[in-house]
Amino acid sequence: MVETNRRGHATRFAQDAARRGLDAVVAFGGDGTLNEVATGLAGTDTALAVMPGGSTNVFARTIGLKNDPSVAVRQIVGGLANGNGDPIGLGRVNGRYFCFHTGVGFDAAVVREVEKRASLKRYAGHPLFIAASLQTWLSKYDRTKPHFRVQGESWQVDNGFFTVVLNTNPYTYLGNRPLDLSSAASLDRGLVAVTFKTLSATAVIKTLLGALKGGGIRVTEKNADILDVHTDLTQLRISSAEHFPFQLDGDYLGETTDLEFQHVPEAIRLIKPVAIADV
Repeated sequence: MVETNRRGHATRFAQDAARRGLDAVVAFGGDGTLNEVATGLAGTDTALAVMPGGSTNVFARTIGLKNDPSVAVRQIVGGLANGNGDPIGLGRVNGRYFCFHTGVGFDAAVVREVEKRASLKRYAGHPLFIAASLQTWLSKYDRTKPHFRVQGESWQVDNGFFTVVLNTNPYTYLGNRPLDLSSAASLDRGLVAVTFKTLSATAVIKTLLGALKGGGIRVTEKNADILDVHTDLTQLRISSAEHFPFQLDGDYLGETTDLEFQHVPEAIRLIKPVAIADV
């Protein structure tokens, strides 16, 4: 057992474990810790297992782990007994892997505000995110003009305010409710890009309320001017002449003018938890 004490520490531990030929590394922590471990193990024969130890645990819950670590550890032990893991796809942006999503624009600006109060995150996670969202909406993010361009192989969105590039679904959880942006986002398919072309309060709230109902959000004639969704992507690019913020698996990584995304099939082997009924 090793304990991290700074950013990037878990990646180095995972890389060392892979060099030593260990069968698996269990990441016990939040989604940021998981991301670092996955980055260190991607492309190696050492499998990844996940234990929920953060405030939201999006990826752990997505693959069927209970949010209670005392239950989840039994699910993981069962998964380890079943074999050496199944290969899954990961996203990669500017050379760094992500497990479930990368948020660009408004979403990342919210995460930036949350991380300014990181000591409160574990104890007041969801209220803190709501407060940070309102603060960012009111004064921390320009809602009057587009911030970036999103480009695929044969399509382009020029007026991006807020984009989420998904490797899995849901995008996140509000309490026990999944925020379901696209059912096409899964570990055995390509990436999904969901772009808001406006930050109109009515448009965003209506879209997110629809996501809470399940089934994913859909582009129709009524919302095509505010929303763009592309699925099964192998690559895409987000760029701008001016800097824009981005976050990766819930960790704020700063500002940039260019993000190059790729989907990497079978990037890592995942120890899948057994169903709770089998524990």
